[in-house]
Amino acid sequence: MMNPSLRAAVDAVYAEVDAAVAAARPRCEASGRCCRFTEYGHTLFLSHFEAEILLATAPTYAQPVSRDGCPFQVNNLCTARQERPLGCRIYFCDPAYEGIGEAITESALTQLKRLADAHGTGWYYAPLHVHLNAADRVQTTDTDPPAETGRRSLPLV
Repeated sequence: MMNPSLRAAVDAVYAEVDAAVAAARPRCEASGRCCRFTEYGHTLFLSHFEAEILLATAPTYAQPVSRDGCPFQVNNLCTARQERPLGCRIYFCDPAYEGIGEAITESALTQLKRLADAHGTGWYYAPLHVHLNAADRVQTTDTDPPAETGRRSLPLV
């Protein structure tokens, strides 16, 4: 589990990214294309920090997860929006935003890599489906009580 000071530092990176994206004002059509990876020719990569934060509160999902799309997209909307990783915060298919998102991404990833070095966690950056399939999942049956807040763990590499 991520220590509180590291979590606060990652949250600060998220806040900085959110402010930069808001200032750029990219247009979102709520088409859901950003979450249908294979169909639109892209891959969502995220760090081990982002995966741990996402998995702490994300809705349950079935494994294995394919590389084709995000299991948290329901009716073209995100069901894990609060804890979404950088790629989800930054990517927009608005042509007027081209280049801006890439610059925001590079800056944020540099900050996360520095945090990994400072906290001695190592750096692990992989596609979403890799992180989700590696996560420990609590398997329940219909007669089992609900799992504790859907928490899952991902080993830090």
